[in-house]
Amino acid sequence: MATPLNGAEMAVLRSRLDGVARKMANTLLRTGRSGVLNRARDFSCCLLTAEGELLTAADSLPIHVLSGPDLMARSMLAFHPELRAGDAFLHNSPYHGCSHPADLSVIAPVMDSTGRHRFTVLAKAHQADIGNSQPTTYMATARDVYEEGALIFPAVQVQRDWQDIADIIRMCEVRIRVPHQWKGDYLSTIGAARIGEKALVALAEDVGWDRLDAFAEQWFDYSESRMADALARLPAGIVTGTSTHDGFPGLPAEGVRISAKIAVMPDAGRVTVDLTDNPDCIASGMNLSEACARTAAMIGVFNSIDHSVPKNAGSFRRIDVKLRVGCIAGIPVHPFSCSAATTNIADRVANSVQTGLAQLGEGIGMAEVGSVIAPSAGVVSGTDPRTGKPFVNQIFLAMSGGAASPHSDAWWTIGHVGNAGLCCIDGIELTELSQPIVVHGRGFLPDTEGAGRHTGAPSTIVEFGPVGGGFDIGYLSDGHVNAATGVRGGTAGGAADQYMIEPDGTRSPLPAAAQISVAEGQRIVAISCGGGGYGAPGDRPVAAVVADVAAGLLSVERARAVYGVAIMDGADDAAATTALRGVAA
Repeated sequence: MATPLNGAEMAVLRSRLDGVARKMANTLLRTGRSGVLNRARDFSCCLLTAEGELLTAADSLPIHVLSGPDLMARSMLAFHPELRAGDAFLHNSPYHGCSHPADLSVIAPVMDSTGRHRFTVLAKAHQADIGNSQPTTYMATARDVYEEGALIFPAVQVQRDWQDIADIIRMCEVRIRVPHQWKGDYLSTIGAARIGEKALVALAEDVGWDRLDAFAEQWFDYSESRMADALARLPAGIVTGTSTHDGFPGLPAEGVRISAKIAVMPDAGRVTVDLTDNPDCIASGMNLSEACARTAAMIGVFNSIDHSVPKNAGSFRRIDVKLRVGCIAGIPVHPFSCSAATTNIADRVANSVQTGLAQLGEGIGMAEVGSVIAPSAGVVSGTDPRTGKPFVNQIFLAMSGGAASPHSDAWWTIGHVGNAGLCCIDGIELTELSQPIVVHGRGFLPDTEGAGRHTGAPSTIVEFGPVGGGFDIGYLSDGHVNAATGVRGGTAGGAADQYMIEPDGTRSPLPAAAQISVAEGQRIVAISCGGGGYGAPGDRPVAAVVADVAAGLLSVERARAVYGVAIMDGADDAAATTALRGVAA
C-alpha cells in the first residue's frame, strides 16, 4: 500500500492537476476558430481516472462535466478494450454519455511507458454547426434524431499514433456548412486533449504514476467526507420541487412540468433526487440525455450547500439520482432527439432541485435561475455579403438570469443554471466584425429583478439586426409564461420576450422557439429572463434599495410598492419608510 500523502502534498498535487485542465482550456480558448469557443468559452476540459472517475474539471461548465465524462470514458473502454498510446476518439452521442450532439468531444487515454492506461483526458467543445438539418445546434422541433440530422459519434476513433484518421475528417467536412471553421475547432479540441496528455505524462515523470493514483484515492475520500459533512448540516426531510417549461413546438401547449422529489438524510450524509415521476420522452429536441438529467440534479444539490465542497467522483458518491428509461428528464431511447439537452429542460430540473431544497429552511437552496435561449444568444447563419462566404455561429450578446441565494444577490450574467456564469458575453465590436450584424443597443431592463432580501438578476435587452443583407437565426426562448420564481418570500424575475421592428417602425411579436429569417432593415429585440429573489423584499437593507434606484435598476415606484422604501430626492425618507415597513422607529 502506498504511503499516504500529507496535506501539503495533497494541496500541491491538486493545484498541479487543476493546472493541467487549465492548460487544456487555454488551448481551446486561444486556438478555437468559432466565436462560440474563442469568445463565449462554451467548452470544458477535464481529467478522469483510468476507470472513468472525474478527477478535476477546473473552470468548466457544470452541465458539461458533473456527469457524462464518466459515462463517455466507460463507453470508450467498452467499444475499444485494447487502448494504445496515441489513440483519440470523437464522442458526442447523447445515448452513450455525452451531453448533446453539439458538444463534440475528444477523449484520449493517457498511457505510461509500459502501455498501461493510467488516466483519461477529455476536451468538450460546443460546435457552431454539427450538421443539423437546420443551421442551429438547438432544434426544438426535431421529431427524432433523423430530423435533427446531427453527425453523432459514439466514441469513434479519430486518431491512431497521434495522427488523424483522414476518412473521419473528410466525412465531417462534407456535412458541415463552414468546414474550415469546423476543422479549426476540431484541431483546437484535439490540441487541448494532447496538451493535457503531455502535461499529465510530465507530471507523472516528476512524481510517479503510483503517487498520482494515491492522490486520486485520497482526494476522492476527502471530497466524499466533505460532502457528507455538508449534507449533515441540512435538516432531514423529503420535499418536492417543481419547475414548468413553457409550451413550445412539439411540447404540450400548457408546457412541461418537471418534478424532483428530494430526500435529505443528514445522519447518513446522503441526498437522493428522484426524477422518475416526469413525462415520457417526446417527439421533440427537448429530451435530456442521461448525462444532462443526472448533472442537472447534481447542480441543484451543489447550488444548495457549501460551495467549497469539491466537485468530483468522491463527492458524487453521496448523491443518488434516480432516472427512468424513456423519460424526458431521464435516460433517452434512440431515436428521440436530445438536441437541446444542455439547456431548457435541464434548467428546469436543476431549478426544481434547488427551489425544492429551499423549502427545508432559511439559508438553504436558491431561487430559480432564468430560462434560455433568447435570440440574443441564438445561432446566426447565412452568407456574409462582405466576403460572399457562408457563416454560422452562436452569438452571446446578452443573457442574465442569475438567481438570488440565501447569502447574496445574484450573479447577473450567469446565463443559465447549467452554465454557472462561465460562458462570456460577446463584445459588440467583435460580433459585428465576425458576422454581418449591427447591434443597436443592449442593457439591463429596470424593475425586472426578482425582488427579495437578496435580489435576482434583471433582464437584459438587446436590439440587433443584419447589415448588407439578411441572416437566419434559431433560438429557444423559454420563460415567457413561466418566469424564474423566487423562494422564501422572494418574487419572480422578469419574463422573456422578443419581437421584430420593421423598417417603418412597426412591431410584431416573434414565436418563443423558431428558426426565422431577418431581412436587412429589420431589427430583433430580445429580452432575456431575470432571476428569482430570495427572502422577503421588505427585509432588504434600505441602503441597497436606495443604491439600486440611484443606479437606474429600480424605479422609485417599485422601491415603494415592493420593498417598502420611500425615496425623496434620491435619498431614503426614513419616516415614510418606517411607516411603509410597519416597524418601530
